[in-house]
Amino acid sequence: MSHPPILQRLMAVIESRRNHAPANSYTSTLFRGGTAKIAEKIREESEELIAAAEETGDAASAHLVHEAADLVFHLCVMLGHRDVGWDAVEAELARRFGISGLDEKAARGSS
Repeated sequence: MSHPPILQRLMAVIESRRNHAPANSYTSTLFRGGTAKIAEKIREESEELIAAAEETGDAASAHLVHEAADLVFHLCVMLGHRDVGWDAVEAELARRFGISGLDEKAARGSS
C-alpha cells in the first residue's frame, strides 16, 4: 500500500487540527496563538537550525536534520494557519525550477 508523501500527510493533519482543534494538540495551541505565535516558533527554529549547521562532529548531521524537520513543521503550520496548501509551495518551486535564482530575484524587483 502506497502512502502520500510525508509533507502531504503532514499538511492533512495540520488542516485537520485547524478545522477540529483538540485541546491536547500542540498544533492547535499554535493556531490559537495566531500568526505571532507561529512566527515566534519559526524564528526560534531557524536560529536552532543555524546553530546546528555550525556544529561539527559525529552527531552534527543528525542534529541538523532534527532542527530542519522542526523548522519545516512550523513552516507547514504557518501555511496551514493561512490556509495555503503545500501544493502551492511546490507549484511555486516548479515555476522557478530551471531559472537562475539571480534572474528570478531580479524579476521580482528589489525584494
